[in-house]
Amino acid sequence: MSVFARWLRFNLVGVMGMAVQFSVLALLNRSLPGHYLVATATAVECAVLHNFVWHVRFTWRGRCNEASMLAQLLRFHLSNGAISLFGNLALMRLLHQARLPLLVANAMAVLCCSLANFYLGERWAFRVRADDRSSRSGGRSSKVGVS
Repeated sequence: MSVFARWLRFNLVGVMGMAVQFSVLALLNRSLPGHYLVATATAVECAVLHNFVWHVRFTWRGRCNEASMLAQLLRFHLSNGAISLFGNLALMRLLHQARLPLLVANAMAVLCCSLANFYLGERWAFRVRADDRSSRSGGRSSKVGVS
């Protein structure tokens, strides 16, 4: 699959994740008024877990296997989760102080974090290791001129 096709899939999953995040944020904001940062952190975590499941099954489907699932979840949380959580919290604080409506501020924060999240997903969380590449090609080396 091309990087562009994967980018499109990533964004589709991201839109679904935004719906999860907005729903949880709106619900928690009603339940815990005045605690927008706690609500934001909880909503981001729900979206990160949602997105991981979809990325494993859809975006980076060919790069995942049961043996490496826990390692991928850890890398995904350390990259996408950290960027989403800390980026959203920092931007939400700034945008909330600028008096933007809560969901508008959250949408802007999510969009700002998406490019870094895709890059880290592609290059680290769901990377293809060299030994994975050779096993997929039937043990043949991907280098030109090697027999």
